[in-house]
Amino acid sequence: MTSPARVVALATLGAVHRGADLPDAIARSRARLADERDRALVAAVVTGVLRWRAALDHAIAGLVSRPLERLDPEVLDALRLGVFQLQHLTRVPPRAVLNDTVESVRRAGKSSATGLVNAVLRRVASGQAPPLPPRPGGPVTARDDAALDYLSVSLSHPRWLSARWLERHGFEAAERWATFDNEPAPLTLRVNTLATTTDDLAAELAAMNVSTRRARYAPDALVVESGQPLGLPPAAGGRFVVQDEASQLVAHFCAVRPGERVLDACAAPGGKTTALAAAMSDRGTIVASDLRPRRVGLLRDAVRAAGARSVAIVRADASRHLPFARVFDCVLIDAPCSGLGTLRRDPEIRWRRQETDLLEYGARQRRMLDRAAEVVRPGGRLVYATCSSEPDENEDVVEAFLSARADFERRPKTVHPWVGTPHEALLTDRGDLQTLPHRHGLEAFFAAMLVRADGW
Repeated sequence: MTSPARVVALATLGAVHRGADLPDAIARSRARLADERDRALVAAVVTGVLRWRAALDHAIAGLVSRPLERLDPEVLDALRLGVFQLQHLTRVPPRAVLNDTVESVRRAGKSSATGLVNAVLRRVASGQAPPLPPRPGGPVTARDDAALDYLSVSLSHPRWLSARWLERHGFEAAERWATFDNEPAPLTLRVNTLATTTDDLAAELAAMNVSTRRARYAPDALVVESGQPLGLPPAAGGRFVVQDEASQLVAHFCAVRPGERVLDACAAPGGKTTALAAAMSDRGTIVASDLRPRRVGLLRDAVRAAGARSVAIVRADASRHLPFARVFDCVLIDAPCSGLGTLRRDPEIRWRRQETDLLEYGARQRRMLDRAAEVVRPGGRLVYATCSSEPDENEDVVEAFLSARADFERRPKTVHPWVGTPHEALLTDRGDLQTLPHRHGLEAFFAAMLVRADGW
């Protein structure tokens, strides 16, 4: 009997290639499967294929007689799924992988390709796949082809992105970064301090057989070590949300205080908005805005679940003039970006983005920063943030903004509230927040705090 999980996995991978978000595609696949083990297998193999795609393609390319671009997309996806299972899932019998992969290709209406799929997988199963590019043994230069082959194929990252990391950070750091991206990400919770405390939530979850530990940097973060907290009463009661630790640090970096007026200009799905409300003890005013109705709906749900009464939700386009006066003590512009800092959690992004995309993102981010600056009061703070690893969307955007706006200046590190705390290690010499996988063990996030001069 063919495993339904493998049939669904092929369809799920196809949906991602057609543009679906990976979490949404996996969620839809779960609805098609009754057995939790099948659901887990789909999530594991689809995520694994997207994570290791370059290495899998290297193996397949060495065993077929035509360029991969000329293979039917569904057949290529089936081969990737099969090779991933054979090379990475040691508890899955090779015979089951071969039989189910061939059958899934047949069910997809590609019967003419079953012979090819069977032959390739048999050769992989018998150890005939070509070896991966080895790790360079000697000194590595910034444009070393052997190092780029290793990073881009063996560690499965885009070559253009590998070249950028190699040039900026060196080989050892680029290798650690790529290795970090290929590991499963932990489940991280942000405690809703409007509803409970970190210690109380940890104890409540422990009583339900969910083991957690405090995160290293984010003060309200718990990392799940075992057990499944989703679906338990603390989740339904809004006492925590799932939020990456580096993402939590952005709201913390804003240093908001009770009683302030705050604008979160790209607020959906609401994680940072509700974190800001908690940091202000729900006292003051937070205007949370986003553009698309579906995202505004997500934002509204998040605010309601958190019980944050200080938040007003507005639908607005942050790339145009905002419908507010210059009254905000703090404006957070968590700009839409390439997402290249989150490749561990979203492995499909590494294959969707192109280097040329960065120019377009940077231009849009600059427009948003200009619009957000218009509503910061004299002496107020403008916080610009992304989940990108690349300077084109981070430092370069900030520098371009500051070169044109004499009324703003970077808040120097010497007066940042984090100086003297464990978080100081996350600040650059300029006072920006920058988390790096190879250095901090966190996703790559960036934030800069810009202060408007008095009298403007």
